[in-house]
Amino acid sequence: MDFIFWLLSYVVPFLVVLTIIVFVHEMGHYLVARWNGVAIQTFSLGFGPELIGFDDRHGTRWRLSAIPLGGYVRFVGDMNAASMPDESFIERAGPELSKQLFVNKSVWQRIAVVVAGPIANIIFTLLVLYALLLGYGRYTLPPVVGFVGPWSPAMAAGLHSGDRIVSVDGYDVRGFEDFQRLVATAPQRTITITLQRDGETRTLTATPDAVESTDRFGNRHRIGLMGVTNHVQQSDLVLYRPGPVEAIGMTFEEVRFIVDRTAAFLGDFFVGRGDVDQLGGPIKVATVSQQVASLGIIPLINLMALLSLNIGIFNLLPIPMLDGGHLIYYIAEAIRGRPLPQRVQEVGYRIGLAVVFSLMIFTLINDLF
Repeated sequence: MDFIFWLLSYVVPFLVVLTIIVFVHEMGHYLVARWNGVAIQTFSLGFGPELIGFDDRHGTRWRLSAIPLGGYVRFVGDMNAASMPDESFIERAGPELSKQLFVNKSVWQRIAVVVAGPIANIIFTLLVLYALLLGYGRYTLPPVVGFVGPWSPAMAAGLHSGDRIVSVDGYDVRGFEDFQRLVATAPQRTITITLQRDGETRTLTATPDAVESTDRFGNRHRIGLMGVTNHVQQSDLVLYRPGPVEAIGMTFEEVRFIVDRTAAFLGDFFVGRGDVDQLGGPIKVATVSQQVASLGIIPLINLMALLSLNIGIFNLLPIPMLDGGHLIYYIAEAIRGRPLPQRVQEVGYRIGLAVVFSLMIFTLINDLF
């Protein structure tokens, strides 16, 4: 019974979330490749031995593989799942097949295929967040400052009780929870606060303290704290439902916020403020998936959208083996008018492989300890 409980509570939510995200990413590559007439050998969810699969009428093998930690689209003429070209196969290919090989497509077609995966993840995130906003709205509290703690960053910045927060770092503040989140994601980083006081609009700067917080599941987080609260009554909590047009703007602002704060989080490591404990790999994702799933299907869908966005961004990093690495090669080819030497590409793939595996090992060890 313990094993079944562990399987249902940890493994199933994790696999559902990861499989959907990977499917969206690889489907982006697949569709754009198909639209550009590329012959596709395999569409795989997972790596390793095939568990089940079938061939479609185009000759593509659709398969579910044994190791459910990713996936790939392999084009005809590729040596492996990393899309390294098989030179001997390419030389033997006849005229008709040669026109369908990915390596023989124009550099702009190859760029389109490469960026399609991350873009599919980003579009998926936008659609999910937009649908959740329209379908469920959001509960919100008035963004009015109540108590300002003595000797707090808020007092040092000049915040007063009764101030109505309008925006932080250019992000609209529609509720006090927005203000809390914007502050929490900026520990020891200077932020710009726009507020209304006595009918006047004022702009202040502040630097939230960095404190350690523990959530309901016992997870530790390094967050920013200003030292303010607001006076909350039950009647203050309202359900806000944006219209279809306003929800579009709110959705794009949410994605911009996530990208901005993710970049700032990574940037902290270069200036010595980063918290290594906040980095996680598959084990942490599985644990968070289980915890969020215990709150309900809507929070799990929201988590899936956020992970999809982060995976899309991560894949655009200029690391060979990732989509961003391929993109760098093709941009260099577009500038030079010819591909980079095969030797240079092979060395890049090996370096990228080392970086990716090192990161995987580091996050795995970080998850365990």
